[in-house]
Amino acid sequence: MSAHDEPGAVAERYARRSAGDRYHPLQPAVWRERQGRQRALIDLLTRHAPRAVGELKVLEVGCGAGDNLLELIGLGFDPALLVGNELLPERVETARRRLPAAVALHPGDGLALPFEPASFDIVYQSTVFSSLLDDAFQQRLAERMWHWVRPGGAVLWYDFTWNNPRNRDVRGVDMAQVRALFPQAKVDARRVTLAPPLARAFAGWPGVPAVLGAVPWLRTHRVVWLGKG
Repeated sequence: MSAHDEPGAVAERYARRSAGDRYHPLQPAVWRERQGRQRALIDLLTRHAPRAVGELKVLEVGCGAGDNLLELIGLGFDPALLVGNELLPERVETARRRLPAAVALHPGDGLALPFEPASFDIVYQSTVFSSLLDDAFQQRLAERMWHWVRPGGAVLWYDFTWNNPRNRDVRGVDMAQVRALFPQAKVDARRVTLAPPLARAFAGWPGVPAVLGAVPWLRTHRVVWLGKG
């Protein structure tokens, strides 16, 4: 791996940690997080989507095992208009098993994707930028994502804003950084997701996660529509 091989570094960072079942959808903290994120996503789509969702062409950079693409299909997106990109081969294989055959998958480095300018209505990233520790790589990827968005469309962003002192393999991306990465975007942001350590600690306490989640500064993630005029 070269000194500036950020995709290789990301693969190494993922290889040395295992989440176990921490992110399994049956975990109470996980399904609450998904519900909150999905509510914000639906609100942004309702406000800003240029056409019916079934007509929108979407690329997800860093699609993992396909969870978000499956979620979009559940919201009415057409699988034939969905494209996923994923760096890690084992996740590509899992996504291919789980997703409809009509969904196109492109393995490898997102910067190497072959798409023409203005190819997509939405380019989606979910907790990708917080896994990128190279500022220059972040900037290049943001520029590529913006390059692929059609006028009237958007980069759709979900990521966390605060650093996790227990995990040096990731770092938060605050709104000032998001705006700097996409300086031409029209920004509409929603603060979501109770801080995961709190969500997990109080998962079995009825009503407590909802009360804590009502406190804005305890919500650590944002869903952001970065619109292209």
